[in-house]
Amino acid sequence: MTTQPATAPEPWRDPAAGTGERVRALMARMTLREKLAQLYGIWVGIDSGGEVAPHQHDFVDPEVDFDELVRHGIGQLTRVFGTRPVDPVVGAHSLARTQRQIVTSSRFGIPAVVHEECLTGLAAWQATIYPAPLSWGATFDPDLVRRMAAKIGETMRGLGVHQGLAPVLDVARDLRWGRVEETIGEDPYLVGTIGSAYVAGLESAGIIATLKHFVGYSASRAGRNLAPVSAGPREIADVLLPPFELALRVGARSVMNAYTDTDGLPSAADASLLTGLLRDTYGFGGTVVADYFSIAFLHRLHGVAAGPGDAAGQALTAGIDVELPTMDCYGEPLLAAVEGGAVDAAAVDRALERVLRQKCELGLLDADWAPEVPEEVDLDDAESRAIAREVAEKSIVLLHNDGTLPLSPGARVAVVGPRADEAGAMLGCYSFPLHVGVHHPDVPFGVSVPTVVEAMRSSFDVTYALGCPVTGGDDDGIAQAVAACEDASVCVAVLGDHAGLFGGGTSGEGCDAPDLRLPGRQEELLEALLATGKPVVVILLSGRPYELSRQISRLAAVVCGFYPGEEGAAALAGVLSGRINPSGRLPVSFPAAGASQPSTYLAAPLGRRSEVSTVDPSALFPFGHGLSYAPATWLDVSATGSLWPTDGVCRVRVTLRNDHAVATTEVVQVYLHDPVAEVARPERQLIAARRVALEPGATVVVDIGLHADLTSYTGRAGERIVDPGDVELRVGTSSESFAATLHCTLSGPRRAVGFDRVLAPEFSS
Repeated sequence: MTTQPATAPEPWRDPAAGTGERVRALMARMTLREKLAQLYGIWVGIDSGGEVAPHQHDFVDPEVDFDELVRHGIGQLTRVFGTRPVDPVVGAHSLARTQRQIVTSSRFGIPAVVHEECLTGLAAWQATIYPAPLSWGATFDPDLVRRMAAKIGETMRGLGVHQGLAPVLDVARDLRWGRVEETIGEDPYLVGTIGSAYVAGLESAGIIATLKHFVGYSASRAGRNLAPVSAGPREIADVLLPPFELALRVGARSVMNAYTDTDGLPSAADASLLTGLLRDTYGFGGTVVADYFSIAFLHRLHGVAAGPGDAAGQALTAGIDVELPTMDCYGEPLLAAVEGGAVDAAAVDRALERVLRQKCELGLLDADWAPEVPEEVDLDDAESRAIAREVAEKSIVLLHNDGTLPLSPGARVAVVGPRADEAGAMLGCYSFPLHVGVHHPDVPFGVSVPTVVEAMRSSFDVTYALGCPVTGGDDDGIAQAVAACEDASVCVAVLGDHAGLFGGGTSGEGCDAPDLRLPGRQEELLEALLATGKPVVVILLSGRPYELSRQISRLAAVVCGFYPGEEGAAALAGVLSGRINPSGRLPVSFPAAGASQPSTYLAAPLGRRSEVSTVDPSALFPFGHGLSYAPATWLDVSATGSLWPTDGVCRVRVTLRNDHAVATTEVVQVYLHDPVAEVARPERQLIAARRVALEPGATVVVDIGLHADLTSYTGRAGERIVDPGDVELRVGTSSESFAATLHCTLSGPRRAVGFDRVLAPEFSS
């Protein structure tokens, strides 16, 4: 019997060959239609019950002929697990069947990249629901966020998912914006540090992290979703771009464009942004994916394209490689535009090469690729819940306390308010139950999410009354809440937001606020509770800060949780009981009087309180603020000399001691003040922060290395510079509370710095 020699694999199937060689060999054999098929996603089984993306039902065809489409291949599969409730094992088997169909039905057998949302954990039924990103920021703990993201990525990879649409690196600029809850905070250093940690964790699990939204989305005018951006090039360079630079440094492999236009030019059509800056300056080699329907919006909403083909050509030329969530422009319209000569075929090849390179790196071009199908899946295992609990516990912020907290064990507590006995109060708008499950009211959450009332009953004698819903309500409800306080020693009022989408909530995507007063009748409820004379503790569960200036002097305490996830209620009860010493710090400022003031702490001198305006924008609770039951003692703050070379490092040493019988935590914060610069700069800006744990009686020395590059800013000529001259380093516990001010002089030549500058401090302790 003669043995036939083994057939050599196609050159592009050979893992031993170089990635570039494999991709070129494959591209040379593909037709234009096959090339385009790799440049769009397909959204199969899209839910008709409600929108989870803007204008979803204007674009999605639920009757798409999938069998016909797969003959040419498919670039991406959109939200296989995050479109409707599906048992994870059933979903994994269904995905495997779909991938096999794609492989066997198309000429080259290239599997699709599968992407999912993962902003509060994998957005899938029965998956762990972690705290929302504002809570990540409140922890000031990048190592914890990295561990959380790695666990999320591990969960995704086990189901056959390749790409996660997170993190959001938009720096909050107007706190009325509905998507503030999705941001990490109002400071670029904090957003960049925490966001890049999330990227590092997700990528360590083999999942492609997608940075969004590039760039300017959070600076939309008046905090209105998708509104034009009011930001000049200097604000974009110094405030909005640094988080993306940090995240690209740690290996993010995908970027998503912003929906908005800046100075009239939508990001989806901005070649100077998506190619000039991202590719040529930053050296990014991954894929740029469209935010859902943003290419079609060039025609439908922005009015800068004559039709889908024109929109496709503009986006492709600008640098968007993949149309998501489904094909509207990169299918037949782009095919016709290329064949008619309106769009250069070289632009198709440019995008295709990036897409295929990524698929090659994922192993999707290998001859032996096969979908892995898990037999058992636990998307909410003990390790996941433990991480979710730790993030929740470290994110709870104690804003105010007159000594009422912690409460005595067994205390008689009236727990009232719209968020007190509602599991959804713990969850952000991108959690599966509120993002998708809300359209399936008969389907349970899929994970256990205790309420504040349930969590507090383990430690206190609890009486409950609703008072009023988040919006609406009546006088009888408020009266019942007042009555519930009669026999209580303290009242806990649980107030805040209902997260939702496109008008389905008071916070979330498309749920912008006209001002920063508590929604509905909640302030009226709070006043009625204060009138009882009982101590009132407010727990605020929200996606943005709200104004409490009219009540703060009469409140016993205020505790804040920014959608702390499935373990959030236990964390809140732990803080109220004293089991947990609160250690969260504010990632966003809380406004004082003037509920329509949208500004953040990053203001130039005339953007702060001044004698030339009757409006005082000072915060009630500043950025970085947070109290403790056992505050650390600051013993010493010093710097290594007053001269700071413009190309060198200044070292700051902070000595802390815990004089209490319980463990405590401090967040050391270093702010830069530059009294004289070429342009008006923020009066103070965070350049370093370190979370420090101290055991009882312990003394810790924190050593912080600050490179002069951290003082850089965009000067008058439009280049980023390190400017010699006097500066101050204000070291303390918030943007308004300092233990010491260190005076330094940046000495040496004026330096121009770029993307390769030092972006983060060094720490040792």
